[in-house]
Parts: sequence; structure tokens; C-alpha cells
Amino acid sequence: MLPIDAAAHGSRWRRRHPVDKAVLGLGLTVLAVSLPPWPGAALVLVAALSLLLGPAGVPGRRLWRAYRVPLGFCVTGALTLLVQVGGPGGFVSLAGDGPVRAAELLLRTSAASLGVLLFAFTTPMSDLLPRPVRAGVPAPVVDVALVTYRMSFLLLDSVRRVRDAQAARLGHTSRAAEWRSLAGLGATAFVRAFDRAARLQAGLAGRGYDGTLRVLVPEARVSVRFTTASCALLAALAVLTFVLERPLT
Repeated sequence: MLPIDAAAHGSRWRRRHPVDKAVLGLGLTVLAVSLPPWPGAALVLVAALSLLLGPAGVPGRRLWRAYRVPLGFCVTGALTLLVQVGGPGGFVSLAGDGPVRAAELLLRTSAASLGVLLFAFTTPMSDLLPRPVRAGVPAPVVDVALVTYRMSFLLLDSVRRVRDAQAARLGHTSRAAEWRSLAGLGATAFVRAFDRAARLQAGLAGRGYDGTLRVLVPEARVSVRFTTASCALLAALAVLTFVLERPLT
């Protein structure tokens, strides 16, 4: 199980309906993208961070480990706005408004990432994936997503076991050994993936699979109070943004 999924299973909001958390988390993401970067995205970032570390109860270290990957992409994308190609300054030169544009992009993307993480850290995929069928999504599409999600963990576990076995046999002692181990790891993972897929198909056929995977979904109801409070928070952030709006200079 991935760390972020393990954290979602232990979240304080684990028993809440996914719609409740989608309104809040994805609503923050939409605000981060649509509102002015300053102070809108900054307010969304602070609100999402406060919710994650406060009511949602996500440990700070675990949040940082998950957040640093999208944050790295945010920083990389923002750095490209600091320079311009061509023009009177030469082939590559500093952009005149580069720092401002880079800061705006970094605020937007980092705040939007936190909004998505708020939903991910509080909603296990096992709770989310079976529910779209009730909303009209074709059952085979949901079944493929469920099987792919399950197979991904099995594949990651196989890769970890193979790497541990290679390390125990001194397969990482030199660069040449690393490359040989990497090639063997890829080949073994490929073969095991097909083997597990064939075993899964045989197991489903033996259990009378008729095109629909029936799984137990935890009972949960949409909380009118929680959803109303989320909408009030989103509206307050939007109003506060337009009240405090100033150009980022």
C-alpha cells in the first residue's frame, strides 16, 4: 500500500462521504487556479495546509514526503519563466517580469497541489472507485480501474522483492552490475505482471464473473453541515481575495 493511501485509511475524515471531501479539496484547487495569484492562491495555500495539518490530522512529515514531488514540478515550471529566448538581450536573457510571473505560477500550482492532496489524504481509492457506478459510469470502466489499482500494488511489491533479492546477491556493487540488475528487474516485473493477470482472469472465471466486480462500499451519507461549511469557506476565500487584491510587485 502506498503511504498516501495508508494515510487516507487512517484519516480522521475516513468515514466521510467522498462528495464532502471533493467539495472541499477540489473546490480549493479550482479557487487556486481561477483566483488571482495574490492573495487568492496564497490564501488557498494557507487554508489547505491548515486543514491538512489540523482537522484532517495528516502528519507533517508524511505530508511533506508526498508534497515535495509535485512541488518540485511547480518550482521547475516557475524557473522557466525567469528567462526568455531571443530578443534584444541575446539568445537567452532574463525576462523583465520573470520573477513576478514565476512567483504567481508557483503560488497557483503549489496551492492547487495542496487542494488535490487534501482529497487524496482523506479519501482511500477503495472508497472512491466503486461509487461512480451509481453516478452512471459504466461498470466495466470502474472494474478496469479497480483491477488496475489492485495490480499496481502487487507489481510494486514484486519490484521491491526482486530489488531486495538482487541487493542480497551483490547486484548493486558496481555500475555494470546496476545496469544488469535493472534489466533483470524489468524483465522479471514484465513476466510477473502477465502471470498475475492470467491468474486473476482464471480466478474470476472460476467464480462466475459476469462483467461486474461486486465490492462492499462503506456506508456514508453526504453531510449537509460539512458541505455547507466547505462552501462557506470557499466563498469566504473568494470574497477575501477580491477585498485584499493587490498586484504582486
